[in-house]
Amino acid sequence: MRGPIAPPQVPLALSRAAAFTDLVHDSVERLERHWPQLSEVEFAVLDVPSFGDGGEDRAEGWEDEGTVPLGRVTSPRGDGPARIVVYRRPVEIRTKNRDERALLVHEIVVEQVAELLGLAPESVDPRYGQD
Repeated sequence: MRGPIAPPQVPLALSRAAAFTDLVHDSVERLERHWPQLSEVEFAVLDVPSFGDGGEDRAEGWEDEGTVPLGRVTSPRGDGPARIVVYRRPVEIRTKNRDERALLVHEIVVEQVAELLGLAPESVDPRYGQD
């Protein structure tokens, strides 16, 4: 007989990608309480930034900074919504455990929301950078 190793309600049953998506979702929910306009923003998780020629998910300007981006924001285009993307693999590489990952994901989301709204990250979340 074959079946899952763990029942679906146990955290072990979640894949790393699903657990990461949950961290982004939790962070967005925290911010939406204070910034209701975020309900119109599309949030996405991609494994890695695309450095290809002209793709939509291309991370512009990464060569200048010398680092791999952890997230990015795209302004609304036409009738499409603004989009914030968090890159899973670069974040996972920089963190040792789930708690560190949750803090870094929240900082990335706050920074991208701040850029989208034209505010300082501290204005978006007063606890930014304090953890």
